[in-house]
Amino acid sequence: MTARTPTHRERKAISRRAFLRGLAAAGGAAAAVASGVVTPSRFVPTADAAVWKKRLTGADLDTYWRWQVAGTDLGIPYVLENGSIGYLFGDTFNTAWPEGPPLPNDWRSPMMLRSNVHPGAPGGVVFDSAARVWGNGRAPELFHNGHNGIGIDGIWEVTVIPNDGIAFPETRRHIISYMSIQTWNSVGPAGPHWKTNYAGLAFSDNGNDFYRTRLKWWNTPDNKDPFQMWTMQRWGDYVYIFSVRAGRQDGPMMLRRVRWDRMFDPAAYEGWGWNGSNWGWGRPCTPILNGRFGEPSVRRLADGTWAMAYLNCKIGCIVTRTATRPEGPWSAEKVQVWPWQEPGMYGGFIHPWSSRGVNNLHLLVSKWTRGLDGRTNAYHVSQFVGTL
Repeated sequence: MTARTPTHRERKAISRRAFLRGLAAAGGAAAAVASGVVTPSRFVPTADAAVWKKRLTGADLDTYWRWQVAGTDLGIPYVLENGSIGYLFGDTFNTAWPEGPPLPNDWRSPMMLRSNVHPGAPGGVVFDSAARVWGNGRAPELFHNGHNGIGIDGIWEVTVIPNDGIAFPETRRHIISYMSIQTWNSVGPAGPHWKTNYAGLAFSDNGNDFYRTRLKWWNTPDNKDPFQMWTMQRWGDYVYIFSVRAGRQDGPMMLRRVRWDRMFDPAAYEGWGWNGSNWGWGRPCTPILNGRFGEPSVRRLADGTWAMAYLNCKIGCIVTRTATRPEGPWSAEKVQVWPWQEPGMYGGFIHPWSSRGVNNLHLLVSKWTRGLDGRTNAYHVSQFVGTL
């Protein structure tokens, strides 16, 4: 008998969060220790860890009845051209779980909710609108997604996942970095990793209608290209781009910059590199950090502090670092969210209105867990509050 080919949702549920699923079992910590990922001494609670504030998405919240956003992830916050905040979500459904029921369940990605509410307000983040819809109503995806079919330029893709967004008040243009997903099942030395076709850019001149450009930063056949998952932050005339490999693999973090008005010119991107004697711009990239990185998030805060967050996949914790400049040096990691606080977590995107000081760090953290029957029992985004 011929084996049935798994559906997209089945493949994604099986593979994309394989590492996180292990941490989710038995509350996360026991599974991580048993697998040899960390030693028990690493799992020591700290009094200054971030704390859960509220869940932001779900079938029981207004994101569902207002915009048909129930099960979703990521929620990457970036400053819009008008100064408010846009939140970019990945694979989104009008059911609580990616696999339903019922099916079909209106699979969309990426999509955007918006808010002008400060995350430090007593009620936390509150969404007030969605891109591409006036008032209440189904929020569509921002741009074309192949959905297990043809994306752009004849290239097959499973889905499109946002990396980060940036907007420029001078032109009112928005640019979204995204990944074109080739498969969720690319097996690597540390277990299943997803593999991208390429990293690309999409743009909008009205904040609603986005279009994918033909620019592509191609992945390598061995899935080792370090320019697939981006986070972008403007400082002066330049946008600084921190990037890592797809799929939460071991590997380097690279730093590039490009003038804000030349992001569509690949020749304008400068690497930050070491030439054997000193560091400088305009060179091949040299790793600024090494590790097993989840999706990176970097923001320059109002006081000039550069803050970085990511899932450290070796220990299963969301961590932060700080620096005074994008080039570093970057501080040691500080654990913000432990796996038993939010089993099956990933993300950890820094809200741009965060600041230094006690309880002024705001993180958007995703959760995806499954029960013993293999079915999803949590797929949503929450707000955590901590201290850099």
